[in-house]
Order: sequence, then structure tokens, then C-alpha cells
Amino acid sequence: MLSFTDETTGFEGRNSERMNFRTKAPIKATIQRAAALSGVDDSTFTMSAALREAEKVIEAHEHTRLAAVDHEAFFSALEATPVINDALIDAAERYKSRVVSK
Repeated sequence: MLSFTDETTGFEGRNSERMNFRTKAPIKATIQRAAALSGVDDSTFTMSAALREAEKVIEAHEHTRLAAVDHEAFFSALEATPVINDALIDAAERYKSRVVSK
């Protein structure tokens, strides 16, 4: 049997915010079964799973991990003096026309 870790216990404050969503009956039944097997209620199980996945998504978007071979290529490219040519100038102009900086 797998042990359950409530991912939400590290957060201070009251549970005052609501999240509502609809789902299909088989999905609800599966979540309820898994929650019961884990010894927690549906809300705790669902919130903990959602938080765990949310943190994974945020981590993947905020950090880039490179293999050793890619690490070397990346830093070599950063250290190299760029060659300014027409293609680079065109790319910079396209970027400026599409991206609005605040």
C-alpha cells in the first residue's frame, strides 16, 4: 500500500478559497476510491494531487535543465561573438514588431 502525503499542510492560513469543477461520474468514483484507500477525504486527495502537478508545471517552465553535452554547447554559444548579418537584423525587426515590452 502506498502512503499518502498531504502536500497542502505546508501552507499557512485558513481554507477560505473555493474551487469548483464538474467531472464525469467514473472520474469522480476513481478519485473517491483512491482517496478512501489513502485514508483521506476527496478534497484533501484532490487538492494535494492538483498542487503536486501545479508545482511540477511551474518548475518545468521556470527552470531549464541541460545534459552535459548540451551544457557545453549552450555556454560556448553564449561566449561566442555573434555574427551580425541580414538574417539576424530581419529576425530582430520581426521580434520588435510582434512583441510589446512593458
